[in-house]
Order: sequence, then C-alpha cells, then structure tokens
Amino acid sequence: MPAVLYCHGFLSSPQSTKALQVKRWLTQHRPQWQYICPELSAYPSEAKATLQKIMQEFVHTNETLYCIGSSLGGYWATWLTEYYNVRSVLVNPAVAPHMRFQHFLGQTLKSYYSTQTYILEAKDLQCLQDHDCPTIKRAQNYYVLLQTGDETLDYRDAQARYMRCKMRVEVGGNHSFEYFDRHLDVIIQFFESSEKPPV
Repeated sequence: MPAVLYCHGFLSSPQSTKALQVKRWLTQHRPQWQYICPELSAYPSEAKATLQKIMQEFVHTNETLYCIGSSLGGYWATWLTEYYNVRSVLVNPAVAPHMRFQHFLGQTLKSYYSTQTYILEAKDLQCLQDHDCPTIKRAQNYYVLLQTGDETLDYRDAQARYMRCKMRVEVGGNHSFEYFDRHLDVIIQFFESSEKPPV
C-alpha cells in the first residue's frame, strides 16, 4: 500500500494548510493510501532522526513511499530522495538553509502552531550543512513547484539547483504556494507515473 510522507516547513506543523489539504485529498481520492505527517522539530538533528525512523520502517516493509516537502520540508525531502531514492514533490523548497538561518542563531523562535520554542546553535546549522545536497543526482525523482512571488525564499535558487528536474514555475503567488490544492491531481499522477525505484 503506497504512503505519502508530508514534510512541513520550519516552525510549522502537521496542522498547516497544505498538510491538511494533502490529507483530505488522499482520504477522498486514495483512501487506501497511508498518510504520514510527523511533527518535525526545528532542531535539525531531531528532525533527521524522526525521518530516518520512518524510512527505516518502510525499507523493511518494502512498501512504496512518496514524499511532499514544503520550504524546509523540501530540503528534507531532497535529502530523503538522494539518500533513499524516493520520489518527491518539492513546494517552494529551501536551498542551503544553513546559510539563510545564520541570523536566527541565539534567537528564541516560536512554532506557528503551538507554544513550543527553539534556540538554534552553531551545531544546528552544521547539521543542515552536513545534509545539504548541492548536486542533484536523482533528477528524475523530483517534481518541483515554484511561485515567483515567494516572499521568503528566492525561487531562482531552487530553479537553479533543480534545473534538471520536472518543474512548474508560476508567476506571482507566495511562499505558502497559492492554490496548492489545485495541483494535487498532478502530484499524485507524478507519483504514480513510474514504478517504485529500487532502494
């Protein structure tokens, strides 16, 4: 039975709009599919451990796992794609977040959906750098959705990194990716367009 792993963005949660849209769509159109959306810590080492545990479970069951990653979740989905050879859809993905997060060091950061707070240290940025994938080796495994109106990330960074991948660039929009739910049919078609790649 296929499963979709949704990786939410930095300081976001499984209650984010896009996460819930994916869950609802699968319930209506692919009720036999499993939906997985873990709470990903803002601390990279903890987020990595959560995702590794999920992946190890699927490697052993030999079930098909697809991934959707938004913003920093797109960074993590890239790591999963390159390391575990899964098929992923990236939505306004973060590129080289260890560089962008420099100004967060020492600040108290609060989750958008709870009272949970975080304070990033140099080791957290090092973890992000260690798991960055500047060279995309499995280009056929990606479908990248970008909107030029992203006010948080420069879409051109992702456009350059994923230039060999299937990609849709929409003019306007925002970081949340306006009308994301309209793309879910195409996203699932992308997942279903090839057999499970070997792990």
